[in-house]
Amino acid sequence: MNAITIVIGSICILLIAYRLYGTFIASKVLKLDQLDDKPTPAHKLEDGKDYVPTNKWVTFGHHFAAIAAAGPLVGPILAAQFGYLPGLLWLLIGAVIGGAVHDLVVLFASMRRDGKSLSEVAKEELGPVAGFCAGIAMLFIITITMAGLSLVVLSALEHNPWGTFTVGITIPIAMAVGLYHKKTGNLKLATIVGFGLILLAIIFGPNIQGTWLGDVLTLEKSTLALALPIYAFFAAALPVWLLLAPRDYLSTFMKIGVFVALILGVFYVNPAVQFPAFTEFINGGGPVIAGPVWPFVSITIACGAISGFHAFVGSGTTPKMINRWRDAKGVAFGSMLVECLVAIMALIAAVSLMPGDYFAINSTPEKFETLGMETVHLATLSEEIGMDLEGRTGGAVTLAVGMTYIFTEIPLFEKMAAYFYQFVILFEAVFILTAIDSGTRVARYLIQDFFGNFIKPLKKTDSVPANIIASAIACFFWGYLLYSGDISSVWALFGVSNQLMASIGLIVGATVVLKIADKRWYMLTCLVPLAYLYVTVNVAGYWMVKNVYLNPDNPGFNVLNGVLSIIMLTLGVIIIISSIKRWIELWKIPQAELVKQTSKEIPM
Repeated sequence: MNAITIVIGSICILLIAYRLYGTFIASKVLKLDQLDDKPTPAHKLEDGKDYVPTNKWVTFGHHFAAIAAAGPLVGPILAAQFGYLPGLLWLLIGAVIGGAVHDLVVLFASMRRDGKSLSEVAKEELGPVAGFCAGIAMLFIITITMAGLSLVVLSALEHNPWGTFTVGITIPIAMAVGLYHKKTGNLKLATIVGFGLILLAIIFGPNIQGTWLGDVLTLEKSTLALALPIYAFFAAALPVWLLLAPRDYLSTFMKIGVFVALILGVFYVNPAVQFPAFTEFINGGGPVIAGPVWPFVSITIACGAISGFHAFVGSGTTPKMINRWRDAKGVAFGSMLVECLVAIMALIAAVSLMPGDYFAINSTPEKFETLGMETVHLATLSEEIGMDLEGRTGGAVTLAVGMTYIFTEIPLFEKMAAYFYQFVILFEAVFILTAIDSGTRVARYLIQDFFGNFIKPLKKTDSVPANIIASAIACFFWGYLLYSGDISSVWALFGVSNQLMASIGLIVGATVVLKIADKRWYMLTCLVPLAYLYVTVNVAGYWMVKNVYLNPDNPGFNVLNGVLSIIMLTLGVIIIISSIKRWIELWKIPQAELVKQTSKEIPM
């Protein structure tokens, strides 16, 4: 098996799925074509700030940049432990049958309710109990998401002054871009200068090693675990145009450029897939993910196949930007399939490494000794890159090494391993910081909205003290999980919570489809992925609680993680029971009458 075969086959499958299944969902199930003479929320509520009719390609770019954070880069790399085939199959099947449908129906459901958040949509579609539980679940999930994504970068920057300097310098660069653009309005020059400064930082980075600054930036994991929440506090509290927006903007160029380069590199080098289709760890006991291939391949790979985190975007900024109803297909369904391709490229980068090299990076030295494996190219790569690569768990280092290995096979770049490695580390870290920026701000909004019902001053989003307090609470919650966790336990917790959120999105989507579709069996487009995902989430959650979180003999023993898992799974049960009751009520109404009532329910 070689990489080109996987890439070409995957692209063909995704294109066919978009053309056939995507058109079926958009035209037959959701009837978007029939709504094009109706105004979208962006037109109905246009205010020049949040509700702005936007070109479909610009909206696609915004939506894709928002959903494709670190998840599709890291999940497939961790899941490579099971072999190349389980992850590849789940990515393709999960994205087409589950993720793309989930993203489109959530976006559509939000647009029908004038761009409201998923918790508000759930309240109106399923009732107040389900809406309240969905709101609490979203707060838990966004908190755990921040910890899971942040944990990825710790191993990459530990004892890596070059990487820490390059990532750190992007903060003042982004702020300078934001200030210059706000003052002059010259986005083109700000972009050129900002991106140029980032490249200069990578080139200059090696010079700080061995200096006083290099010593200062040679940090332990524990120090980095404190620094990230502190950074996030300021990112959440500062004006959005000063840090969050310019960082998102600059990272989008890096995101697109790096993966276009990787695809071209794969076609040029055509690396062989070194992993078998299935490894010995499919039944569990692996050094990266302790559980068996099912349910954990579907938990480890969330973004790239199906992700509840997308619901925050699909019921947040995007529904307020859609210019025409039919644009939703390309923006939501299309973005998900493109993200799937990104995840497949990350998987290829991992499985192009020799298995011994992969497990040496993703296991502790003590654990690796018990596997009976030998490294092949790792010593050479470590020497070329200039740092010890063993025991750097979390996925970020594996992606950087895999991409470096592919790029340096090109004769022109064979002596540039260190620069490629640090650039990919920067690339990943900037994505993660971007997700932290946006996610912590969303968590702040959720905290103010939820706790503001009990503490009225906290609900004032224009209040500086309220914003500071809510930001501090958000950072403390996920910062504690980050500081006290490890990648195998926190990433699984993130996966369970994220896929539970996707289940909630599919529940809401199934309810909307039942109310508007001409044929009731169209509801299966949501119920089939929902059934699989809901069972998977509960099996994985139970396994982690029993065998890891509440097992004193397991290194991942963590009562807090166990309690959080139990609470989330309980909320999921309440929501699914509420939804079934709602479906039974709707099923009793003749379909033609239900569609007629629904058309009057939401004035367009």
